[in-house]
Amino acid sequence: MALLGKAAVAMWWSVRPEHRAEFGDWHSHEHFPERMSIPGFRRGSRWSSTTDAEGFFVLYELEQYEVLTSKGYLDRLNAPTPWSRKMMPHHLGMVRSQCRICASFGGGVAASLATIRLSPDVGREAALQAHLSDTLGALAQKPGLTGAHLLLTDTPRTSAPTTEQQIRGKDGAADWIVLLSGYDADAVERAVIAQLASSVLHAAGAQNQTEGRYRLAFTMTPQDVVAI
Repeated sequence: MALLGKAAVAMWWSVRPEHRAEFGDWHSHEHFPERMSIPGFRRGSRWSSTTDAEGFFVLYELEQYEVLTSKGYLDRLNAPTPWSRKMMPHHLGMVRSQCRICASFGGGVAASLATIRLSPDVGREAALQAHLSDTLGALAQKPGLTGAHLLLTDTPRTSAPTTEQQIRGKDGAADWIVLLSGYDADAVERAVIAQLASSVLHAAGAQNQTEGRYRLAFTMTPQDVVAI
């Protein structure tokens, strides 16, 4: 899963069972096409947690960092549709990070994904970034794996919370994000345990690690919207 562009929006949240069917319909048939119609959006993907029955991970890949503050994006964030207004309150425990893509290795779209949220120790940022870049570059070439990426949260300065944020309530944010994808879920798991486990990354200068495991539910590009 080579990331497309230089920026991304990475999001984690939960949806309770009674709302998941409508959520899937809304997110696939209205929300993704809406987002993919915004200039600068290159690809969106939704992932269902394999360890938490209510969890999702969503990634939007953006052509440039400036898309995050573009009129096209902010206009949509501040004018949610009636269906979006209905569904936004069901996004529970939202963690939403607006990121620069620091390193991206691999290609294609795979079915299995591990996400790791972490923070660098003070004074060890450069060393940790170098360690992660070297590790991820090597992992992307391993059997069963397809992509390995490092995203650094860089929240744009905006004048006020958007309408969508106001509907959801206060969003959390990650700091640094590691994504590891593959066509073999066991290979992804082995790689995390061997080279991206909390103890390994702690020794390299990381702290506050949170992991997730996901399978691909849906992906869309602007070309798919044109084809609808």
